[in-house]
Order: sequence, then C-alpha cells, then structure tokens
Amino acid sequence: MQKSLGASKQRLLRSLFKILLGNLVMSFAYAKWMVPHQIINGGVTSIALILQRTTHLSVTLWTNLLTLSLLVVCAIFLGRENFFKSLYSSLTYLAGFNLFSAWSLTLAGSIWLDVPLASLAIAFGYYCCISENSSTVGVDVIALILHRYRPQLKIAPLIRDINFVVLGIGWFIFGWRSVLAGLAFSFIYAAILKKFLRE
Repeated sequence: MQKSLGASKQRLLRSLFKILLGNLVMSFAYAKWMVPHQIINGGVTSIALILQRTTHLSVTLWTNLLTLSLLVVCAIFLGRENFFKSLYSSLTYLAGFNLFSAWSLTLAGSIWLDVPLASLAIAFGYYCCISENSSTVGVDVIALILHRYRPQLKIAPLIRDINFVVLGIGWFIFGWRSVLAGLAFSFIYAAILKKFLRE
C-alpha cells in the first residue's frame, strides 16, 4: 500500500514537472518571439494582441483575463483532474509569460527563423500539458472539449482550425505580414504537435 502511494506521488510529481516545463518553454516562446513580431497565430496571446490593439489595455492584462475565463470553462466541461492540472498549468504559464515579458532580453531577429523556433517550442509546451491530462488553458480548452464529446475530432487539427478563425480577425487589425507569419506558425506547429501526440 505504501509502495503504491509512493509510486503515485512520484507519477504526480513527474506530471507536474512536465506541465511546468511545457509552460515555461511555451511562455518564453510567446514573450520573446511571438509578441515582439506581433504574430497572430490564433491562441490566447494572439487574441490578447487583437484586444490590446482595439482597447489599448496591455497584452499581459488581456492574456490574464482570457486565461482565467478559459479556466472557468475548463472546470465546467473537462472534469476535476483536468481542472486542477489546468489551474496549475495556467498559473505557471501566466507567471512565466509575465516574467519573460518583463525581462529586457531581446531575442527576436528574423521572423522567418523565429517562427519555426516558436512553433517547435509551443508545440512541445502543448504536448507536455495535453499528455498529462492538462490543458494550457488556451484555445486547446475548446479543442479538448470538442474532442471529449466527439472523439473522432482530433485535437491538433481542431486547435489549428480555431487558430485560423482568429487569424481571419487578425488580418484586419495587423495586416498580411502578421497573419502570413501566423499561418506559417499554425501549419508548422500543428504538424509538430501531431507528431508529438502521435495522432
């Protein structure tokens, strides 16, 4: 009995570490590559960029508000285990995003180099969370809910399609350059995530 409790505790600690690692990698990529280039890829940070441009409130404020709203949706539709892991996930993402956004280190260089780097980092972050029955409390919450009730719908393509809707809106606000980079990101990221998830 004690052995199984110890093994269970180890599994939980490994799971929490994987979620933490995924969110730190992902929040770094968003703060240092996606936001500086104003790349609209369809995620919560992209929606926050659109809202920031239309309301003049900060990207970090909108990211925090949207994440908390999606966390409530997660609690309602995805169950207790997913909610608690997603709560942990969202707190680590928000802490990382706020920390890396405030850090004066500049990494953004060529957008065409930064997009593949961000795609790999963000796909890895999503994989770390989804594989541990957690969401990133981004648009993946919507994809996970749709997948739960219609298992034939695959998670990576659902996230990509939601991203395309946000990209359409972003086109009118940020123009073709941000959206073209976002499209490239969405295709690369979805392909990498699909490989990670073995879908």
